[in-house]
Amino acid sequence: MGSGLYSTDKKDFDKTLDLKNLKPYGDTMNDGKIQLSFALPIPDDDKGIEAAKQIAKSMNLNEASVVYHEKLDKNFTFYVVYGSLLNSIDYSSIKVSSVDVTTMSMDEVNDYIKDNIGRKLIVIGASTGTDAHTVGIDAIMNMKGFAGHYGLERYEMIDAYNLGSQVPNEEFIAKAVELNADVLLVSQTVTQKNIHIQNLTELIELLEAEGLRDRFVLICGGPRITHELAKELGFDAGFGPGKYADDVASFAVTEMVNRKLV
Repeated sequence: MGSGLYSTDKKDFDKTLDLKNLKPYGDTMNDGKIQLSFALPIPDDDKGIEAAKQIAKSMNLNEASVVYHEKLDKNFTFYVVYGSLLNSIDYSSIKVSSVDVTTMSMDEVNDYIKDNIGRKLIVIGASTGTDAHTVGIDAIMNMKGFAGHYGLERYEMIDAYNLGSQVPNEEFIAKAVELNADVLLVSQTVTQKNIHIQNLTELIELLEAEGLRDRFVLICGGPRITHELAKELGFDAGFGPGKYADDVASFAVTEMVNRKLV
């Protein structure tokens, strides 16, 4: 049934999935519907709303509309804009660098260590440099873990040392040498002005200068960390959002065996 403007006949909608011309999905396939948010250094008024619309249009959003706006300060306003993206991407051509290791459970990691390494591993972690946030490193290290994934402190075959936040890279390395660590975990939450890249790069440079780089398995993580970025900076692996202690542990123990660091 149904006709005219209010027709709901399924044949009215594009249902073709074309991975070479992939668009966001909102209400129906290929409608390109997308929502984005941003702040502008302008007053919260009608002119500001129009400015937000024009910015959205400059991003190739069709039929852009401001669905929410709120004054942050006298001359700063937050906007939420909704529209249809005109662009598409070729999903079939995408190549990504990812950690190619099967994630094991805590018990499986413990058994793997017993069978392949034969001793407890020493893992130290910290938020280095000026980064004062410990949520990420705590989720990986602390016994209670996060979201049902136990932290490394609970692993029978791992001695985990959480050094906390704002740990200078020099102190981090000194502690690693003192404890004869196997694995170094670095969490970087603050990313303004790419300070996370500066901190991570400095750590690698210090390790290389002291001839210690190949002694450890180096892993970094954080909201803007990817495996590709980590490898570019000189780390063995990088873990971003949605990764847990079991992902990190699985890579670390596998890497140790593969590199014969046992």
